[in-house]
Amino acid sequence: MNKHSILFIGLDTHKEFNEVAYIEDQRGAKPVHLGRQSNSKLAIKKLARQLESKYPDATLHFVYEAGPCGYWIYRLLTSLGHCCYVVAPSLIPKKPGDRVKTDKRDAMMLAKLLKSEDLTAIYVPEPEDEAVRDLSRAREVAMKDLKDAKYQLKAMLLRNNINCKTKDNWSLAHIRWLTELVLPHPAQQIVLQECIQTITERIGRLERLDNELAHQVQNWRYYPVVKAVQAMRGVRLLVATGVVAELGDLNRFDHPRKLMSYVGLVPSEHSSGGKRRLGAITKCGNGRARRLLIEGAHSYRYTANVSTELQKRQEGLPKPITDIAWQAQLRLCRRYQRLMHKGKHYNVVVTAIAIEMIAYIWAISREVVLPQVNPKLRLSRVPA
Repeated sequence: MNKHSILFIGLDTHKEFNEVAYIEDQRGAKPVHLGRQSNSKLAIKKLARQLESKYPDATLHFVYEAGPCGYWIYRLLTSLGHCCYVVAPSLIPKKPGDRVKTDKRDAMMLAKLLKSEDLTAIYVPEPEDEAVRDLSRAREVAMKDLKDAKYQLKAMLLRNNINCKTKDNWSLAHIRWLTELVLPHPAQQIVLQECIQTITERIGRLERLDNELAHQVQNWRYYPVVKAVQAMRGVRLLVATGVVAELGDLNRFDHPRKLMSYVGLVPSEHSSGGKRRLGAITKCGNGRARRLLIEGAHSYRYTANVSTELQKRQEGLPKPITDIAWQAQLRLCRRYQRLMHKGKHYNVVVTAIAIEMIAYIWAISREVVLPQVNPKLRLSRVPA
């Protein structure tokens, strides 16, 4: 190989093994299959050493698909000084007539597509950012489990024609009323007690995760962005943390429309000739961030106003950030009412508000100055 050439290595990753193939940076070069290797840190380091010794003048560029195995391969290879790309599986070009799929073919195709620059690399978060994201997702899962348990208990009471006598559901008085219930059959009584115990345990689990999330976010490097984003209406701690944890560094988008497209909040389009047809939103990218934005967009159905709670969240923030938040509230509240008067569907209106919300969140994040991180001290560069 020539000096300063590149060697493209494709990895088809699995839980226990990796299929490896590579292709040289030469015109007419064919991909070479290296075989199957163990999916361990020792095996990947050995693979990198073998390729370095075989091609001493080449730069190694690795690529693999994003999946359940995570980013530890990316962090290991970058810590060794090699280039690594994690690509989105949904954006890998495929031939419609190609009906044969094997691990060997996938690895060779990844190496070939990386050489031709036909792959789209995704954003890889830092380990601490991924940890906060896991905590935020765990809290959401705990809330869903709690709701499922409550629905199960309410359904059983409805089947037995039992009406609640307390005003506040799931308060201490409501829980005491549930424990005093006596159902006609012993088996139903056991189900009732198990449901009550499950709900009590999941309430405690949710409280623990809420407290831990509030504590961990304050020590997070993106906490200034989370605090600044809460200046907007409909964006409290949970929504702000979830959006920032899912999207990561918003400054990597040089225009808000790119961020809208990344979240999947842009209309699909099928235009040809003189016709231009717009459809529903693409729903590409991060679905959880999109769902959180839709949740926060519901609050703009009311008149623009700075409530006491919103004023507390804005205390201590710079004036440019509060000005952007107030400008967003004025515009989005007017836009909400205007679209509703035009007879637009409620879901269409809320989605339109969420599209502009992410643009104002992007503008607020640009006003926050984060401390510079030394690349040599980044957690993703620490050797495994």
